[in-house]
Amino acid sequence: MTSKIPIILIFSRLIIGFVIISLSLIKVEFYQTIAVVLLSLGLLTDIFDGIIARHLNISTQKLRRLDSTVDQIFFISVGVAAYIQCPDFFKTNAYKIIILTGAEILIYLVSFLKFRKEVATHSIGAKIWTLFLFGTLIQVILQCQSVILFNLCFWVGLLTRAEIIAILLLLKTWTNDVPSVYHAILLRKGETIKKNKLFNS
Repeated sequence: MTSKIPIILIFSRLIIGFVIISLSLIKVEFYQTIAVVLLSLGLLTDIFDGIIARHLNISTQKLRRLDSTVDQIFFISVGVAAYIQCPDFFKTNAYKIIILTGAEILIYLVSFLKFRKEVATHSIGAKIWTLFLFGTLIQVILQCQSVILFNLCFWVGLLTRAEIIAILLLLKTWTNDVPSVYHAILLRKGETIKKNKLFNS
């Protein structure tokens, strides 16, 4: 049963995302508080599913690919819920959101075109950006606005998307959990890379 914990955490994040959308649609009382709590729980499942999987030595490529896909669906769900509640914020920042979304789509296009698989690099930069995205979404949910934090999220997002594309272009074969461009260069040279057990499998 212990070995099922990572998969349970992954799918619980999927459910949490759909619940947040549902609550935003029905305009439940105390929505903001509930949404922030659920978003925080979702982030915690994202952190601990990988840590637990690595601790149990069951961090397979299949599991990491599933984790990446669910991450995307989860944050898209939260974004949709935020849009339902705060459409003006998204209209005001439409061009930046479109650019950031396009950069994310480009990552998947590069990965599918080169490897016929979705991206699952789980780079350290991407993890840092997730924290910026998390903070931005919370601010939008609570205040229906975000300026400084959103702009940081935007630029860090573009930089980390560019790094992931560079990683994908450098890799000769599809590889999950590549911490940075430097590690991708080492892999391209045929060298083994040392990964942090806390952050990468």
